[in-house]
Amino acid sequence: MKNPILIYTLARLGVFSVLLTIMLLAGFPPLWAALFSAMLSLAFSLIFLRHSREASSAKLYDSVHKPKKTADEKAEDE
Repeated sequence: MKNPILIYTLARLGVFSVLLTIMLLAGFPPLWAALFSAMLSLAFSLIFLRHSREASSAKLYDSVHKPKKTADEKAEDE
């Protein structure tokens, strides 16, 4: 089973690292390159990574709002 949270995180980090590498090779100062890369990777992920962001959000929501087992269900499981 694929973990959508891991996929989304790796995609965001990948976009950031590619942009950072390009800006550093272009001669930007490291601090400015990191800031611009962070802003551009955020914009990129909002536009192009919508499906994986929604999938990871749904997985987080499901894990937080998992129905709690009643005493009867726990007894049946044992």
